[in-house]
Amino acid sequence: MTGEAILSVEGLTVGIDTAERSFLAVRDVSFDVRPGETYAIVGESGSGKSLTALSIMGLLPENAARVVAGSVRLKDEDLATATEQRLEEIRGNRISMVFQEPMTSLNPSMRVGRQVAEALELHRGMNHAEAMHEVVALFEKVRIADPERRLSEYPHRLSGGMRQRVMIALALACRPELIIADEPTTALDVTTQAQILKLFRDLQAEIGMATILITHDLAVVAETAERVAVMYAGRIVEEAPSEALFAAPRHPYSLGLLQSMPRIVGHKPGERRGRLTEIAGAVPPLWKLPVGCAYAPRCPFATERCHSERPPLAATEPGRRLACFHPVAAEAAA
Repeated sequence: MTGEAILSVEGLTVGIDTAERSFLAVRDVSFDVRPGETYAIVGESGSGKSLTALSIMGLLPENAARVVAGSVRLKDEDLATATEQRLEEIRGNRISMVFQEPMTSLNPSMRVGRQVAEALELHRGMNHAEAMHEVVALFEKVRIADPERRLSEYPHRLSGGMRQRVMIALALACRPELIIADEPTTALDVTTQAQILKLFRDLQAEIGMATILITHDLAVVAETAERVAVMYAGRIVEEAPSEALFAAPRHPYSLGLLQSMPRIVGHKPGERRGRLTEIAGAVPPLWKLPVGCAYAPRCPFATERCHSERPPLAATEPGRRLACFHPVAAEAAA
């Protein structure tokens, strides 16, 4: 993908405050997303993926999380310093988000057609009749069968896949420049997951929006993303074009994630990467990170330097960044 970045995140650092302690959950995260691109952020639970997404949207839990440093620029506007009123104008309009579980995002006491119509009335100035007519068109676009009848349904009357389609229709209502999809298919069966992913690809091609895909599922990344950032313990440890990452991961953690997957879908259908292995150990608590590389206690290649010094994230080749003193050799990763 080419062109000026729609979103530029620079040095994003997010703090968490609890009754027991305060600590940093996202540390010095930087990346950009270009028009029409799908940029995936992957990693285990607790890596900071979802907090990064919520920071971009300005939806961090009040009094529990805060942006400590960095900027989040939507073209020429810094969202990290924007007022709540300005963020409300941008959310659902220029940036939308599809959450993992629509039942916690949709209003259970409001009919789904009305929920989508509200965004059109608020951001696009439509009257009620115009908005409901547009909702029917949106439901058709996301392939909801019998859309006029579905307008009056409550969320609990719909299947999981149908609710997720409503969420996508809501996210697309104002034709945003960027959609953030946080684990959008995790709760769905395999068939519905494939349908939702195809829907994202089709709509992206039609509208030209950019997408940030937050996921732990590398098979989903292989099918959808042009570029991938791998996060571990609140930091990006590797960033690369998707095809390059799957062909030859350079960070030991990226390699471990790939080797723990039963198969990688997208480049060679049904390709298997040998015997499955698990990554030894566990992600360290974010309030008790090691002095050096956070992955060193689990890394088979770690040396004394890794345990005492944190590797910086730096460009290693065009389009690739890596935070590792001992990158995996290409032949070892194949």
